[in-house]
Amino acid sequence: MDTVSPDSGAHDDQRRVPQHVAIIMDGNGRWANQRNRARTWGHREGVKSVRAVVEESVRRGVGTLTLFAFSSENWRRPPAEVSILMDLFMSTLRGEVRRLNDNGVRLRVIGERGAFSEKLQRRIAEAEDVTANNRSLNLQVAANYGGRWDITQATRRVLSDVAANRLDPAAVDEKAIAARLSFADLPDPDLFIRTGGEKRLSNFILWQSAYAELYFTDLLWPEFGAAAYGLALDDFAQRQRRFGLTGEQVANRSGVDDYERR
Repeated sequence: MDTVSPDSGAHDDQRRVPQHVAIIMDGNGRWANQRNRARTWGHREGVKSVRAVVEESVRRGVGTLTLFAFSSENWRRPPAEVSILMDLFMSTLRGEVRRLNDNGVRLRVIGERGAFSEKLQRRIAEAEDVTANNRSLNLQVAANYGGRWDITQATRRVLSDVAANRLDPAAVDEKAIAARLSFADLPDPDLFIRTGGEKRLSNFILWQSAYAELYFTDLLWPEFGAAAYGLALDDFAQRQRRFGLTGEQVANRSGVDDYERR
């Protein structure tokens, strides 16, 4: 009989919980249209699902949750909808920061902030500052964010460091680029969820999601509550993550621990 250390079961249970979950919150507008309401009403109702997923993340021990709130491509939407989305972003920050802080949630906004109004930029900075010392969950909101933008700005930083002799060109490798991406201090996503029935990544954290497990659901975002999120987490727990290894190597943990520590 194999000998099992006393804490190995708990260790394996922790491995079954994703350290980082990324979600494309798709379907707010369609959900509202199905109910003969304005698309913007769907966005407002979708905030309830955000609360439910945040609370369930804390309860289940997820370390980081990244939500795709507004992509760099979303500026192409009707101006009235964009304006209301910006107002919703502002009001949500104002209304939710105390709740997040009370629950030990740290808020961070990733993306190019320069396109936002100065008032919204100040509100973002204030919310980040208030929650900076919280440790229950890292909540990242991707706003005016695009995966290609992220890789591009990381490349510019590499070129700048090379030009300033802070980085040897021969030392430019994957780690050098990854270190200059958004949230380089946090683990890459383990689980990538998209609601709304679409099955594409839509330019969301492309580099960091290279080895993420993908989970697609037909549920529209306002329908995606704690129970539906729990099913996604349970599905993740049943998957074997091989990272290029064989199933036998993974079963024996050979090489997997070294990869996960990178």
